[in-house]
Amino acid sequence: MNLKELVGIEAATYVKDGMIVGLGTGSTAYYFVKELGRRVKEEDLQITGVVTSIRTEEQAKELGIPLKTIDEVESVDLTVDGADEISDDFQGIKGGGAALLFEKVVATYSKECIWIVDESKMVNKLGDFPLPVEVVPFGSHNLFRLFEAKGYNPTWRKTDAGEILLTDGDHHIIDLHLEVIEDPRALADELDKCVGVVEHGLFIDMISRVIVGTPEGPKTLEVPTR
Repeated sequence: MNLKELVGIEAATYVKDGMIVGLGTGSTAYYFVKELGRRVKEEDLQITGVVTSIRTEEQAKELGIPLKTIDEVESVDLTVDGADEISDDFQGIKGGGAALLFEKVVATYSKECIWIVDESKMVNKLGDFPLPVEVVPFGSHNLFRLFEAKGYNPTWRKTDAGEILLTDGDHHIIDLHLEVIEDPRALADELDKCVGVVEHGLFIDMISRVIVGTPEGPKTLEVPTR
């Protein structure tokens, strides 16, 4: 088993009968969803999944996990998802898989969120991983120019064919290459106020624990109460 699979299986132990569970997106969350599918089939686990992307929806359906949309539930008991970077104070960057908008919507309506990562995702400060900003196509080139003027080193997220990527919500993504983010809260507030920005990949104060894959096995880090 690889480290991603180990943390995915560990995270699945937090899921109990009757829960509404947020199903994250990405290469690590894949193993969490896979393990839930096994438990549904072999242990008759009774849950309802809420997906964060079309990719995860397809996987969950193949595994026989019952699903509802985020609009069909009032809240989610537990969401488990991956992350691209997690800082020492447990803030994060997400969106490398272009699912940040749906991931943040589900996380916002979740009573508890767990991130599952390998050791390489744990950093002192955020910013080495490019920060995704999801934007509406209309006026997006002006936003790109604004980010250039601010020195944020923007690039368009593109497909393998070289075309500007469309997210599941039919938006574009501009990646900001910042190297280090000294004040994630301030930057999140600034991006929130930019007209045309749908959402950004800064996830602030959204988790209760992190499960980290290490050579010695999964290590669970509890986030201090804020």
